Amino acid sequence: MALTESTMLQLGTKAPAFSLPDTVSGNEISFQDIKGNNGTVVMFLCNHCPYVIHVNQELIRIANDYKEKGIGFVAISSNDAFKYIDDTPDKMKLIAKVLMYPFPYLYDESQDVARAYDAACTPDLYIFDADDQLYYRGRLDESRPGNDKPLTGKDMRLALDLLLRGEAPMTKQYPSAGCNIKWKV
Repeated sequence: MALTESTMLQLGTKAPAFSLPDTVSGNEISFQDIKGNNGTVVMFLCNHCPYVIHVNQELIRIANDYKEKGIGFVAISSNDAFKYIDDTPDKMKLIAKVLMYPFPYLYDESQDVARAYDAACTPDLYIFDADDQLYYRGRLDESRPGNDKPLTGKDMRLALDLLLRGEAPMTKQYPSAGCNIKWKV
């Protein structure tokens, strides 16, 4: 799997609206449904990517730590599930239940939401402020499968802490990196 970096959408961009099926509940969930009072994290993930598998537990810890601080969380998979059967909605539901995701895991079958967010890889992480303006996009931390750097979530945690304190976003934001989104042909 080719290592792909996020495209670093312009800070201040308004969060694109969406309404997608939640693979666990079966309900349609919109950005407004998951929006937090103090900010919102939108994560493009998938089941089979080793980069996502590597960071899953830290994403869960961060969501559990920051949900009580008024941050909303959602995960979206936009991969072509016809070609990548590990990413089908039924397998997404299984992963969400086994890992006890504390956020909805939505399926973007049309891939329109991934395009609207200019998502490029999994994981691709976005933090929006209380006014739905892009505040942070980039990596969780420096850890990657096999690089022996500890998984801490320090970049994402710092961005969330700055947001909650009402401070300006970090001037240096590093792209996320992982498997490319599996686009339909």
